[in-house]
Amino acid sequence: MPVPILIAQSNYLIREGIKSLIINYKEYIFKGEALSSEDLLFLINSFDNGVVIIDHNDPAFGISTIRKAKAIAPGVHFLSISDKPNRWMLSDAIAAGITSYLLRDCDKNEFIEAIEATARGEQFFCGKILTDVLKFTDEVSLETEFISCEGVKISNRETEIISLISDGLSNKQIAEKLFLSVHTVTTHRKKIMSKLGVNNTAGLVLFAIKNNIVSPNHLLFNTN
Repeated sequence: MPVPILIAQSNYLIREGIKSLIINYKEYIFKGEALSSEDLLFLINSFDNGVVIIDHNDPAFGISTIRKAKAIAPGVHFLSISDKPNRWMLSDAIAAGITSYLLRDCDKNEFIEAIEATARGEQFFCGKILTDVLKFTDEVSLETEFISCEGVKISNRETEIISLISDGLSNKQIAEKLFLSVHTVTTHRKKIMSKLGVNNTAGLVLFAIKNNIVSPNHLLFNTN
């Protein structure tokens, strides 16, 4: 069944640009457009599932509109396409009910991936935003190139270790938690990094986010 799409955008050219992309895919069905918060809150009453594509920084909408819309239709997922946020802006957007976030200069493939993930209720953040999210961890330097996860097989144990690394645990702490030797954890870590073609912890965390092993929301609010 096609995913219903509602566009909330006051700018005519942006609205038409998004619409022109959507209508080329049979997986999606355009259900309407909102030019203001009043329009959105009216339309959302008959839109109990699907994806709302919105610029929550558009003066015609705003964070408060997202909260009100989610209260009316909790099954609807929001994909925001807006300016580059700082840490607090992104935190506020997520807390208000934004599921996914893209920058306005994202490419078509990233846009379609974001809609697909958002329709499933999964968070999706464009690469440029993920880079900023990763700067909140203890490794500011991100030397990884684009990570392709196609064809990479990660075992349950490796997934568990990636998750713990993303939580900021050292090899010794992971070993104690999983009842393994430090040597075994170190070996697992090296094999994982080799599989993924990454050189540092930031690359592992990026993989974890892209594959829903950890949530970007978790990283944003993790103060450890």
